[in-house]
Amino acid sequence: MADPILEVQDIHCGYDGVPVIHGISLEVTPGELVAIVGANGAGKTTTMKTIAGLMHPFSGSIHFEGRDISRMKAHETIRLGVSYVPEGRRLFSKLTIQENLELGAFTKNDRREIGQSLEQVFELFPKLYDRRTQVAETMSGGEQQMVAIARGLMSSPRLLLLDELSLGLMPSLVEKVMEAVISINRTGVTVLLVEQMVQEALEIADRGYVIQTGKIVQQGTARELLDSPEVRKAYMGM
Repeated sequence: MADPILEVQDIHCGYDGVPVIHGISLEVTPGELVAIVGANGAGKTTTMKTIAGLMHPFSGSIHFEGRDISRMKAHETIRLGVSYVPEGRRLFSKLTIQENLELGAFTKNDRREIGQSLEQVFELFPKLYDRRTQVAETMSGGEQQMVAIARGLMSSPRLLLLDELSLGLMPSLVEKVMEAVISINRTGVTVLLVEQMVQEALEIADRGYVIQTGKIVQQGTARELLDSPEVRKAYMGM
């Protein structure tokens, strides 16, 4: 088995000294699509923010490609190859799609390189190319989510962190977004996905971790978790 691209070891973190995450450990190997699933408020987004460098753990460590990134800031982790697509999209609503995308490439100085990144994301999301001059706030929620994912890809990450992509989307759009995640993963980008729509996330993932009140309570292949009576009862109403 390949060395992990991401290794999270026994992290404890929270807000204003109040712990939310109680000793989470997980790993992702290159090329994998791994899901962290659980109910709203379980600590999934806090885990993602800590990996991305928006928060720092009280204790424990985070390694990316063997390098300790536990104390790094978000702009530093992006330069290393980690890109975070936050919950709620967070687009610049008054800017066009293309302007939003170009802001995702702030780590690049070469216009030619930025142009190549734009070509790659437009190839993945052809609809965005057709609407590249459209202002972000005039798009539907599903379209805005595609822009947010595409912006996350503009820095050419090796690890893409996707936080609650389904939030506020109709079921038909959730399916489209999940298909886009599969396409991204097939291009060779390693993906860590956080999602409260447990079944949808596990159906596209290789492996998964179930988080509950800030702790990992189950882990395994996506199939093992989908077949687990505990997971089915707690999260799928079965």
